[in-house]
Amino acid sequence: MGFNDLELSERLLIARRGTAYLSQRLAELTDDELAGPTLLDGWTRQHLTAHIGYNAAALCRLMDWAATGVETPMYASTEQRAQEIAEGATLSPAALRNLFAHTVARLDEKWRHLPESAWQAQVRTAQGRLVPAEETVWMRTREVWIHAVDLDNGGRFGDFPKVVLESLLDDIVGMWRKKDLGAGIAIEVDGGSTVAVTPDAEPTHVVRGPLPAVVRWAAGRGAVGVEGGDLTPPRWL
Repeated sequence: MGFNDLELSERLLIARRGTAYLSQRLAELTDDELAGPTLLDGWTRQHLTAHIGYNAAALCRLMDWAATGVETPMYASTEQRAQEIAEGATLSPAALRNLFAHTVARLDEKWRHLPESAWQAQVRTAQGRLVPAEETVWMRTREVWIHAVDLDNGGRFGDFPKVVLESLLDDIVGMWRKKDLGAGIAIEVDGGSTVAVTPDAEPTHVVRGPLPAVVRWAAGRGAVGVEGGDLTPPRWL
């Protein structure tokens, strides 16, 4: 069973758990440590915190779209999104923490008050996909759990709920297939079967290990605890 097969209430709970997990990681950083690096090339923790906050604000716009029927895109453009993050990274630590707390609260309020019928309203992601409004729960779930690791201060893929890990792996492999990437790669999770990224091609490289370690590798967050992790995974986002 994947994440989107769960009842909406269960999905919202997992998203909120991820937000709490991320909040704890952020709270453990001193203001000076916010200037330190993350697992994302070129981004400090200030950049990442700004991105997480503005992502919540962008998802709020999708919820407004679903509630009113008036199109309100996540971002005006990719350039506007990048500028927003760059400018956000220059905020003071106190302002960054407030941005995070405020936008998280706003998104949760939008979720709590969206009429039941509006959860199926079609909205458009930043990548241009038309999806039902309920997809915002998975979008945010993915965001908060992974970026808690990206802060690089103790977050672990091993702390993720199993359904999040399995759904992440499905997303990643699905995106590789859509982009025609990863030919020859096969993934083997301990206790499971081997899955070839390109089913009709003979695997030339197998990456195997526990589910959290395999997902970490596939998401581009490093090869820790996997066999075959010397291969750099294709980009998926």
